[in-house]
Amino acid sequence: MKEALTRAWLQILWPAFVAAGVLELLVFAHVDPADVHTLAGAPIELSRQAVYTLSFFGFWAVCAAACAASWLLQRRADE
Repeated sequence: MKEALTRAWLQILWPAFVAAGVLELLVFAHVDPADVHTLAGAPIELSRQAVYTLSFFGFWAVCAAACAASWLLQRRADE
């Protein structure tokens, strides 16, 4: 059972990691982290590296949620 759970986590997190990396490259090829603002319009007072890091983990979380939903939907009812 533990092996199956580990396999499931890897099936969810690894593709999400790769997708987040690609998304990070695409977004920051067009957006300068210094130009990022909050929803209220105030500039974000973080270093470029902090913006890159936080964005990557945000992208990874969203991609992992999508992968988890796909993993759950492909399971059979008897599993």
